[in-house]
Order: sequence, then structure tokens, then C-alpha cells
Amino acid sequence: MNKLYKLLKSYFLFSLAAAALVAGLILLFLGYGTTADWIIGTIASIEVVPLVIGMYKDLRDGSYGIDILAASAIAASVIMHQYWAGIVIVLMLTGGEALENYAESRAKTELTALLSKAPKLAHVVKGRETLDVPVSDVRVGDKLIIKPGEVVPVDATIIDGQANFDESSLTGESQLQLKKIGMDVLSGSINLDGALTVKALRASADSQYEQIIKLVRAAGNSHTPFVRLADRYSIPFTVVSFLIAAGAWVVSGQSIRFLEVLVVATPCPLILAAPIAIISGMSRAARNGIIIKTGSALEKLAEAKTIAFDKTGTLTGGELLVDTVKSYGSYNKKQLLELSAAIEKNSNHVLAKAIEIAAGKAKIKLPKAKNVKEESGLGLSGMVKRAHVLVGRLELLRSHGVKIPNNIKASEIRQTSTWIAVDSQFAGIISFKDEIRREGKSTLKKLRELGFNRIIMVTGDNAATAKEVARKLSIKEVFAEALPADKLRVVEDVKQEERPVVFVGDGVNDAPVLLASDIGIAIGARGETAASESADMVIMPNTLERVAMAVSIAKRTFWIAKQSILGGILLSIILMLIFSTGRFKPIYGAIIQEGVDIVVIFNALRAHTGARRELLK
Repeated sequence: MNKLYKLLKSYFLFSLAAAALVAGLILLFLGYGTTADWIIGTIASIEVVPLVIGMYKDLRDGSYGIDILAASAIAASVIMHQYWAGIVIVLMLTGGEALENYAESRAKTELTALLSKAPKLAHVVKGRETLDVPVSDVRVGDKLIIKPGEVVPVDATIIDGQANFDESSLTGESQLQLKKIGMDVLSGSINLDGALTVKALRASADSQYEQIIKLVRAAGNSHTPFVRLADRYSIPFTVVSFLIAAGAWVVSGQSIRFLEVLVVATPCPLILAAPIAIISGMSRAARNGIIIKTGSALEKLAEAKTIAFDKTGTLTGGELLVDTVKSYGSYNKKQLLELSAAIEKNSNHVLAKAIEIAAGKAKIKLPKAKNVKEESGLGLSGMVKRAHVLVGRLELLRSHGVKIPNNIKASEIRQTSTWIAVDSQFAGIISFKDEIRREGKSTLKKLRELGFNRIIMVTGDNAATAKEVARKLSIKEVFAEALPADKLRVVEDVKQEERPVVFVGDGVNDAPVLLASDIGIAIGARGETAASESADMVIMPNTLERVAMAVSIAKRTFWIAKQSILGGILLSIILMLIFSTGRFKPIYGAIIQEGVDIVVIFNALRAHTGARRELLK
């Protein structure tokens, strides 16, 4: 309500000043100059009242803003009968505030688009009927109908039909995604051309769309310390302005010089250009699937010097593939893959899926496994072709009394692998690899170009695997076999001169370090994970290159913000020195300052565009 009041007040004051100026010009043209001056002077006097009240409140609260200059300039204009200069200053201030509201509204368009498109109803299949129920009433396992043109209400799996989906509002990716039976669809994506029957995977509150909305709301309510830093520029600027104005008065002996300087010393919209740039940058990021929760996170990212990455699922794809199959008994590699895949077919574990995929690629027809049992946290056992097969961790084999040969290397014991025994005899080892993301090298190269002199990899994986990944990506610092507490220590040990430090991760175990780092970035995070709750930024597309894009956007945003602030102040000081000579009337200064303020605000809006072009250079 307070924001609405301020908005309406700024529009009313601007409209009143504009109407007075137009009326004054018409009366002046008709030869009623005295009446025009009276109307202009009256409106300027009226409009200076809320400025003086605001100035008094600021002084009482210990805040010293540029409103002091504005109020002084308008008051001096009225006292010295320079009514036209006064009304132009009023028009400049109220117009600048109205323009800022417009700019802020434009910059927030992408951030708020998700809120406006949130689905309210879902078509739930109940027996032979299809009922429209509130999205909040959808439960896991419910069957839903999604019609062409509708937004997916909850995360779901397709059980009938296929269609092209627009996921651009979630990922920033404009290419359409063809979804078929068995594939997942994300809440918030748009079904373009096919009727589907789906099965709800999550309730509305836990679905990705709702989680993104929460992040967007957090982003929209943020305030950055950089804006407070910009506010602090107003103190020395106000002092300098009054010194120049008073100096011109004293040296010339003409009080009009005081006013001539003050009319070009009111760059309130210039200082407001900083939050416009920040909101524009956050909006630009959101368009590319990068949700930034706070403006301060954007500022810190722009200044960051060190970046640390988790390995699995971040620098690598997170989808393990079979690397090698080693036989230590009478069974060959193909037979080992056949036996282990037959057992692992009954498991949903990531390693089991990798073995099953490898068997499929080798075109192995899997025999049926019987009496399959899962031993929690260890692996599986069962009968395949009349042989008793154990597939799982080394501890599984040892618990069944399987003797492990002495010639097994320590590195093989430490690496990610599945151990196999047949009829109580050790048979072999299947090891796995996690492929480096194809965009990994180019992203790290870009990050170095953007100013990151220190790049670290921190992982819970074994040292041998971690060092091999680091070698391929030219990462010199590696911390392997790290528990969540170890990751925290790595970030905390970064020296002050190498901060701010960024941590990029994706898993639940990264949540503590994402929260503790100066800037935590969750990559490819589904909104329901602890990682996205702890992070300062969430990159919805599961791609590393958006990390470099986020940094590029942050640096561009704050370069433009600083440019707007310092450039505006510099221009105002130059104009003050020029107008202190007394060669120009106050009205000219007010008009020139109006133009300068508008130009600088539009300059701040440049943060809304251009980051992608810079990233691709």
C-alpha cells in the first residue's frame, strides 16, 4: 500500500507540474506573462512542501540525501522570482521518479512473468470422470490430462501421448522439447500441440514451478548494499554543490549565482539509476534461466576473485557410465556384464542403471534372475543360470566370506566400482567414469578471462579420479575425498584478498558450503533440493556455461551502475562550474539537467541487454 501511495503521489505531482508548465506557456504566448508567473510560482511553492517535509525527516533520521539540494533549488527559485526554473526542477524530479517507476516495471517483466502464468486448475482423472480441481489439491500418483496450450501444473511423467513443450520460462532455452511416454515434464512448461495423460510425480508445493516462483519473489524483494553505497555519494556531492554555489555568490556578490549553480546540482534520478541497473541485470539473468535471489549476490559476483566447483554433477555430467570390466576368475568380461546386469536390473541405483545400459550397448540378452535380495547399503544377491551372484560394494563380498586376492590394487579399492562374486568366488570388478561436461573447458576458460585467478575443485570422490578430471580441465587446486565439513573449511580458508569466493554445486551435500560461501550457485538444481534453498543463485538449465553468463551479467550490470552514478555526478559538477560564471540563466540549467538525468537513467537500462553478446565474444 505504501508503494502504491508513493507511485500515485509521484504521478500526481508530475501531472500537476506538467499542467502548470503547459498552462504557463499558453498564457505567456497570449501575453499574460504576470498571470503565467503567478501560476508557475504557486505550483512550484506547493510542490516544494513535500520535498521540505521529506528533507526534514531525513535530517531527523540522520540521513542526508540530494533532496536537500532539490528543495533548496526550488525554494531559491521561488524566493528569487525565477519561477520557470523552479517549475522545470519540479518537473525534472517528479518526472525522473515517474520514469524510474516505468523503468523498474519494464525491467521486472521477466521476473514476474512466471507469477502471472501460474496454473490455477488441473484436470484430474477420477475413474471415468475428469474433474477440474485446484492445483494445490493434486497428489503424487494422480492421473492428469494436459491439453494443448496449457501450462503443466505439477512435475509429472507422461503415460500416454506425446507433444512439443516450451520450457523457455524455466531454462531460458528457446528450442522446443519433444516429450514422449516415460519422459518427465516440468511444471511451468507449456504443452504446445498434443493431448497428454500424465502421472503426478510431486505435489504442487514441491514442483519445480512453485520453487522458481519462491525464488523470483525473493529476488523481487531484494535490496543491495551497492545502492546504499550510491546513497553515500550524495553526502560529499551535496557538500561540494553548496560550496560551489556559495563560492559563486560570495565571489560575484550576486545571489542569483547561488541559484544558477543549484539548478544543475539535482541529479536525484542519476542516483536512482543504480537500482534500475541492478533490477535490469537480475531480469536479464532470469531470461536465461538464472534466478538471482538478492542484489547483493549480484554485486559480490561482479567482484568475485575465487571460484570453487563440486565435481560430480557440476564439472561432470553426474551420470556414471561403465569404464572398465576386469575379470579375476573363470568368467570373461562379457559374462561378468551379463551376470551383474541380470541382477542389477532389479535395482534403481545409479550404478545399476549404468551396468544395465552397458549390457544393452553390448547387445547382451539378459537372463532372468531369481531370488533377488537387496542388502541395504551393500548391494544385491540372487540366482542367475543356477549360479549364486553377489553384486555390490566390497563389503558385501566380505560379509559373505568371499576372499579377495592380495594382488588387488589399493586404487581399485578406493575408486567408484561394483564388485562381483559367483558361487562365493571373487569374479571381477566393474569400474565407472563420470564424463566431463562438454562445455566444461570453454566455461572455465571464459571464467579466467572474466577475472577468476583462482579456480578450485572440491569433491567427495577419490583423489585419483578427482585429479584426472582436474587435469583435463586444467584445474591446479584439487581437494578430494572431502566431506561437507571439509568443503566448508576449503571456502573459509580462502584469504581475504582472494575474496569474494563463489561455490558452484548441485547436490544436497553442497547445501552447507553454498550457504557459507560469499556467493553460492546451485547448478541444474530442481527447486525442491536443499541446494537451491541454500544458494544465492539458482541456474535452472543443467549447464555450466550459464555460470560464466551469470558472471558476465553481474560485471556488466555493476559497470553500468557505477558508470551511471559517477558519470552523473561528474556531469553535474562540470555544469555547476560552468553555471557559476553567471553567463547562463537558471532556466537553461534546469532544462539541461533534465536532459542529463533522462540520458543516464536510460543508460542504466542497458544492463537489461547485451550480456549474451559479450559472453559469446
